[in-house]
Amino acid sequence: MNATPQHHDEHEAARAANSRLVRDFGLLIKSATRLEQRIDSELRRECGISHTMLEVLIRLWRQPGEEVSQRQLADDLTLTSSGTTRLIDRMEEAGLVRRVPSPGDRRVALVEPTAEGRTTFLRAAAVHAQVVEEYFVKPLAADDYARMTSALSEITRALRGDAG
Repeated sequence: MNATPQHHDEHEAARAANSRLVRDFGLLIKSATRLEQRIDSELRRECGISHTMLEVLIRLWRQPGEEVSQRQLADDLTLTSSGTTRLIDRMEEAGLVRRVPSPGDRRVALVEPTAEGRTTFLRAAAVHAQVVEEYFVKPLAADDYARMTSALSEITRALRGDAG
């Protein structure tokens, strides 16, 4: 008699694990994770930097001349404060960025790209574009790609609405 409720629970659990929503979301996560891993490995091989380092450089070059603090980088890249500090330490050691005190508040560290950082960024941006083109754009028909990016924008808007 005890086996029946447990057996029922196992079937229900299996149904939940194999649901369309779980499967579809899993596809999104698996694709995004594999694409990120491919980008990261190509950047490390071709440029000697991680994908996260490229994200920092993208952020720093988005608006040249803009003052970007280490805290802003942490917020924009959704990293912890200590994780950002370690990342910027490694990037500074590699000659990609430098920290400078903010003229407005000397306790605030601004992060600036160096000339080496610009050279590395341009090379890395080309590698990034090549991988994204090959594995994110090319596998889809143009209409499907346009629908996918539009749908991802809608999802992002919906999530932003929930966040506040």
